[in-house]
Formats: sequence, structure tokens, C-alpha cells
Amino acid sequence: MKTERILIVDDEETLCEVLKLNLENEGYDVDIAFSAEQALTYNLEAYSLILLDIMMGEISGIKMAKMVKSNIKTAKIPIIFCTARDTEDDMIMGLNLGADDYIMKPYTVRNVIARVKSVLRRTSGYKGNSVTPSESIEKNKTLKVEGLALDLEFKRCTIDGEEIKLARKEFELLAYLISHRGKICSREQILSSVWSNEVIVLDRTIDVNITRLRSKIGVYGSYIVTRSGFGYGFRD
Repeated sequence: MKTERILIVDDEETLCEVLKLNLENEGYDVDIAFSAEQALTYNLEAYSLILLDIMMGEISGIKMAKMVKSNIKTAKIPIIFCTARDTEDDMIMGLNLGADDYIMKPYTVRNVIARVKSVLRRTSGYKGNSVTPSESIEKNKTLKVEGLALDLEFKRCTIDGEEIKLARKEFELLAYLISHRGKICSREQILSSVWSNEVIVLDRTIDVNITRLRSKIGVYGSYIVTRSGFGYGFRD
């Protein structure tokens, strides 16, 4: 099996070296760029994942992410933002750009490694230049129910063409329910799929996210059904 390659893009040199050492200990090939400008000189197609800081020089992490996602050759490369910017708007903006995760500084190396492994498991169809047409890559990039659509590649939710802002877990929960529409999913199934890497998650977490989803997706909120004692589903 080809070793997965990771590119770290951050202007904090010490942090980069620590992450590089620990990720290499996990078996990854790791390269470092201390600016987006430097990173854009690399062959980005060769990487399986990019760890990207937001607050850098003239080309910010946000701008670089837009460039990566707008290029058909690199659009499928998973991106994890690692940044000190921790407002919900920053998070949503990053995820709407197509980022696969968002880690706030200061963070532990263990947390970063866990997130990297999680994203690579979810996006295992993309391996840089190792992708071939015969590999099992999800072809349907959009989940749609009437006027409600989820763009799985760019992490966008729209209703009749108008974008609806969803937090990452809300988006993942809605995508899970729609992809299993017509059946009731137990709390255990939802937790293991949507919150698989969280150490402690209460059942109440699902309830809160369901309530938020119902309020955000308007008339489609009624499509999310509750079966007391069993779980949740999305009706046909």
C-alpha cells in the first residue's frame, strides 16, 4: 500500500517540526511549507491531505483553500484547518470552502493525529496520484430531497438554491439521515457514524442537533422523524 503523504502549511516553524515528527512516527510521509506561497510551488496532487493554517502572509489559508478546491486536479484533496481563529463564522466559512475538519489552537498533537486519521478514513477514496478509475470513489456528490440539497464535496446545504448555514456536525447528521432515508437509525448508529472520534458524547447531543436542524431547514424539518425508544429517521 502506498504511504499517505501529508502537507503541513503553517508559518510556525517549531510547531511544524513537532507535527512532522509525530505524523512520521505514525507512518505518514510529511512535507512542510512555511507559507501558502511556498506550498503552491509543490506538486499538490501528490498529497493525501493538507493541514492548513489560516492566518499567514499575503496568501491566507482561506485563499489557498479556495485555490486548491477550484482546481479540478486538487479539489478532492482533504483539508484540515489548524488555526487560532475560533469563531463560529470562521468555522462555517472554512467548512463551506470544503474543509474536512477545523482544529482550534492551541491543540494537542494527539488531537491532530486523531483528526488526521479520521479524515483519511472518511476520504480514503482519494490518495493523491494513486487514485485510479477502478477505485471505489463515491460518485454521487449530492444528496437531494425535493428542494433540499447537500453538496457532499463542498459541504454546502441549499434549499431551493439558497444556502443554509449548518455547523459541521449538523451537516454530517443531516447527510447521514438523508443517506439512510426511509429507515429509523438508532442513537448508537448515529453516534458511531457522526461522532465516531469523540471521547464522550451524550445522547442529548443528538437531540440538540436534531432540534437545530429542524429549525434551520424550514419545511424539511418535518421530514426528520422521531421514534421514541428507537431513534431518528428521514422520511421518503
